Amino acid sequence: MVPDDLSIPDLELGTSACNAALAEDLGWGLGVVFRAYVTAAHAAVADLPGGPRGYQVLSAAARSEVGSQLALAQYLGIDRTVMTYLLDDLEKAGLIERRPDPSDRRARRVVATAKGTALLVTLDERLRDAEAHLLAPLDTGAREAFRSQLQLIAARVNAIDPVGTPCDLADQAEAELPTPRTLT
Repeated sequence: MVPDDLSIPDLELGTSACNAALAEDLGWGLGVVFRAYVTAAHAAVADLPGGPRGYQVLSAAARSEVGSQLALAQYLGIDRTVMTYLLDDLEKAGLIERRPDPSDRRARRVVATAKGTALLVTLDERLRDAEAHLLAPLDTGAREAFRSQLQLIAARVNAIDPVGTPCDLADQAEAELPTPRTLT
């Protein structure tokens, strides 16, 4: 589910001094691609309670990455109170359950339901479609090379300046998103 307004016109860079300058600006290119990815990803999970955060919770619950409600909140960098409301919404939708933890009866384990697991398959498919749409200008070999090179750079940057949680990165990036430039 990719918004129609994300269709990318065929542009020929280099036809003006501005386009030529932007072609050399890594920050501008990364910002534009990131903004398009965030928009498409938000659209892909928009009907899920909690949107992108709801997706992170459902995904972690389905993949058994983190068990308890508190551990999940810490792992995703979500305030405990916010996590409670988010879990309430996901539970009301029948997507997750909170079960007593067999090793600590005071704690609750967050587990995806069959309905939640099925929805996650659909959401993952939507996200793959959004990625494919974003990377459409690249052929298969270029897509694989792009992903591989991006992963290499990301791993190196993360080793130098590690991110605390996935949500910390998203919050920081969203706060620092560049404003769109208009070409004249």
